Amino acid sequence: MFENWKALLGTLRASSSKLGNTNPKMLEAYRGLNAAQGANGALDAKTRELIALAVAVTTRCDGCISSHAAAAAKAGATEAELSDALGTAIALNAGAAYVYSLHAMEAFLQNQSE
Repeated sequence: MFENWKALLGTLRASSSKLGNTNPKMLEAYRGLNAAQGANGALDAKTRELIALAVAVTTRCDGCISSHAAAAAKAGATEAELSDALGTAIALNAGAAYVYSLHAMEAFLQNQSE
């Protein structure tokens, strides 16, 4: 179930180089987007990385988890801060499932009445 997250990050960096060699403009644009996020300085690096890690969990992106876990640790995030961020991701995912359950119930009831 669990990955070797440091090895995964190394593999992703190597693959990114290969993709960047074949499509350098795309890689440049992607790096530019990453550099631009947070440029206004309203959030510190640690907070941005904790948010990114929670989003990575929500989107189920192993590579993103690997990258942002390393960056959050480097930015000085604590295990307690990470736990709070991940708790938020868990609650939001449960909330989304609840809201979409309402959609499913409505769709079912509309079809049942026909």
